[in-house]
Amino acid sequence: MEENQNTDASEAGDAERSLKGAERIAAYLKTLPDAPGVYRMLNAKGEALYVGKAASLKKRVASYAKPGAQSYRIQHMISETAEMIFVSTASEVEALLLEANLIKRLKPRYNVSYRDDKSFPNILLRTDHPFPQVLKHRGAKSRDGIYFGPFAAASAVNMTLNTLQRAFLLRSCSDSVFQGRTRPCLLHQIKRCSAPCTGRIDAEHYAALVAQAKEFLTGKSRLVQDQLAEQMHDASEKLDFERAAQLRDRIRAMSHIHSRQAINPSGFSEADVFALHRADGASCIQVFFFRAGQNWGNRPYFPRHGADVPSGEVLGSFVSQFYDSRPPPRLILLSDEIPECALVAEALSIKADRKVEVSVPARGERREIMVAAVQNARAQLARQQAENATQRALLEGVAETFALDAAPKRIEVYDNSHVQGTNAVGAMIVAGPEGLQKAEYRKFNIKSADLSPGDDTAMMREVLTRRFGRLMRESGAENAADGKWNKWPDLVLIDGGAAQVEAAHAALTEVGVDDVIVVGVAKSIEREAGREHFYRRAQPPFRLESKNVVLYYLQRLRDEAHRFAIGSHRKRRAKAIGASPLEEIGGVGSGRKKALLAHFGSARGVAQASVADLEAVDGISRALARKIHDFFHGES
Repeated sequence: MEENQNTDASEAGDAERSLKGAERIAAYLKTLPDAPGVYRMLNAKGEALYVGKAASLKKRVASYAKPGAQSYRIQHMISETAEMIFVSTASEVEALLLEANLIKRLKPRYNVSYRDDKSFPNILLRTDHPFPQVLKHRGAKSRDGIYFGPFAAASAVNMTLNTLQRAFLLRSCSDSVFQGRTRPCLLHQIKRCSAPCTGRIDAEHYAALVAQAKEFLTGKSRLVQDQLAEQMHDASEKLDFERAAQLRDRIRAMSHIHSRQAINPSGFSEADVFALHRADGASCIQVFFFRAGQNWGNRPYFPRHGADVPSGEVLGSFVSQFYDSRPPPRLILLSDEIPECALVAEALSIKADRKVEVSVPARGERREIMVAAVQNARAQLARQQAENATQRALLEGVAETFALDAAPKRIEVYDNSHVQGTNAVGAMIVAGPEGLQKAEYRKFNIKSADLSPGDDTAMMREVLTRRFGRLMRESGAENAADGKWNKWPDLVLIDGGAAQVEAAHAALTEVGVDDVIVVGVAKSIEREAGREHFYRRAQPPFRLESKNVVLYYLQRLRDEAHRFAIGSHRKRRAKAIGASPLEEIGGVGSGRKKALLAHFGSARGVAQASVADLEAVDGISRALARKIHDFFHGES
């Protein structure tokens, strides 16, 4: 009974605040036009709460001025609204496109939104070379050539590229490798390249292979297979069994990719399929990509939204945001009816500069494909919820182990890597309720020149000083909400014992931070997994039981930080090894560097040259020759 009274009191408080928000919203009605546009609702901090579009801004905003007519979630949003921003548009279609762009950019709390931090890979068939190269491409389509995609994952691209190599023998090497070959490479030996680099095939016959590859990638694979089958039969009739066997292998390669696909449409060649499944307030949308009559993979998404948002609104908002930065295909199939479906189709048609059909299949092959896609979404959501439940249990165990007030939402783990102090790198990884958050990983090139080689404690102190110093600066900045570093951890794990924990606290105190919990994870003398000691300031160290699941979790976090640190160090070391000492000499730019290396053959040859020899190189004056000579002989 007491709980119900508290709930009633809370709802009454929200209703009172909602009235204030509604009054603030109503004040805008006098100046709003009866025209299409986009509106933003902001809280007192200036953060976006909601972005919406309307055929009539005046009528839509008027509906928010009557808080009793909305759901509890919308009433709460209205109560938080302190300001609104409006943008008029020429049409409702333009408003829809602008709304999707703003939602993706601002990620308002009360909108349906999803994390979309990766571009889709494509296959690029270059057209700027007599012997076109086929390769994987991701990002802006700035290179000359024909692009095929998108593919859901790099694995799908790699499988298709493998097929193209086996079936059409197209080169995949770069232009520099192509020009420098004097004999065929291994790919030719294993029958995956026709070796145009060494003249094993002329431009005319290579162009025929390219034409067949285009037909294959544009959905005419059966036609190509039939043509090759006919050629194979003719070769057999002429007793040219070697060529017949080569054609047979190419046909098998094309057949292999069809056998690997679980869903193969015959009624359409290009479409994206969006299948939604909801359970326990969560959603999964599986997106399947069909191009050239082939299934080019699928990817699951888990949009964030309120539990009371209808399925059609979830799916419609997701589709609009999905194509904000991507070209839509000719056909889009949906598992649920969405609001204003015709408007969405019109907006996407304008974006694609051709007709785009948006529909919910009711029967036939399209319906069968949708049923299979929904089953995929249901299974993926079940796996995601199981993983989230396990992750929540682990984080609750971490909170209990280290006496935290609540399960941590953000854990930062730090480690260093170096070889006798050279090319030292610090690394930070991040974990939370959704597991490892790799987009949040950061590396730190150790900059202090006065550190003793191999002083891990001093390196850790520098990393934490830089990390939390910047965090303190961005916390008070006007653009703090957009700052990549403006996220406070609930727990910091570092590699080391009591000395490292003290150094970490000293670094935090130096930048004015005194409320971050730091835990050191130190291996035992035997350095055996499962015998780690955990250190906190002013507390005795302790160990966890060897079979404790929280211990396993903390070990995984430590190992992931170690892996990331070592990888970052190796990249820095490789870059340093490949650098030329000539780059450190003032006045020696890329042109003079190239001239010196061409004249002497190597940096060592430059180092051994006399002043007179250096001066003989085009572009090298006597003064610069003396400077280069002094650099290598320690006379400056």
